[in-house]
Amino acid sequence: MKTHLNNTKKKIIFIFGPTASGKTDLAIAISKKFPVEIISVDSVMVYKECNIGSAKPPQEILKKYKHHLVDKVDLKRVFTAADFCKASLELIPEIYQRKKIPLFVGGSMMYFKSLVDGMHDLPSSDEMYRKKLHNQKKKHGLNYLYKTLMKTDANYAKKIQANDEKRIFRALEIIKQTNNKLSNIISSKDRKPLTEKYNILQYGLVATDRSKLHKKIEDRLVKMFDDGLIDETKEILDKKNISRDHPIFKAINYRQVIGMLNNEYDHDVCFQRALFATRQLSKRQATWIKSWKGCKELDFQNRKFDFTNLKKVL
Repeated sequence: MKTHLNNTKKKIIFIFGPTASGKTDLAIAISKKFPVEIISVDSVMVYKECNIGSAKPPQEILKKYKHHLVDKVDLKRVFTAADFCKASLELIPEIYQRKKIPLFVGGSMMYFKSLVDGMHDLPSSDEMYRKKLHNQKKKHGLNYLYKTLMKTDANYAKKIQANDEKRIFRALEIIKQTNNKLSNIISSKDRKPLTEKYNILQYGLVATDRSKLHKKIEDRLVKMFDDGLIDETKEILDKKNISRDHPIFKAINYRQVIGMLNNEYDHDVCFQRALFATRQLSKRQATWIKSWKGCKELDFQNRKFDFTNLKKVL
């Protein structure tokens, strides 16, 4: 990582890494030594109802070390990358006003990328319109909605898969709210990268021995089931105001348990599917980090964090 930082810019710290690699522990260790405020970069912990399946830190930890954007919204809302960026850009100056440094920590790499690259000013999710889209999907099929998108924004439709429900819904939603094609919005040059205004100190946790990370993932999953993941998922399913096209129903752990509750397979298969999905996620996260520019890599097990060097550049 480059050390010749522009001292006229304020600093921001990023900590990212594979699931179960100890990101929260490192963030807390830093917070004990430096005046920082932690901001969660996690697309599932943001929901109040998702505790066990998201591996959310215990409440006693959250009370002692506040994590912004944890328990931020109810599941009746869909929290998007655009919502994350908007909330983050509001938090950063607020944290500086308190004479603290923003410390972003998590594993949702697309959120990190969206924040670094800058995002266009996209509207939040429209639940009423999403219900309409969901009804159209049930009546006509997802391909009908994809063809609708092809008619209204062919350039964007050609870039995504015809079965990519999440992106189809979001594109149609944005078109409805802005009266503009998503492809036009994306191609415009009004994005402002975070690096224009801030120096970002980036630390990525990596697994030099993947078998040890896999063991941590498995141990954590066992604990999730012991702690009540199945009951938590049942409670989520019982919430009648949550649309079944909500992203949470495709989130790792919840998706696999829902399959079990729908009698698609038994408990053992559920566990193995969740374990495989989590390991695949960790692999994708590791790939992101390897390709990430300006990132200082730390082994997740033998990390010797250089607090002295961090003090010099803050």
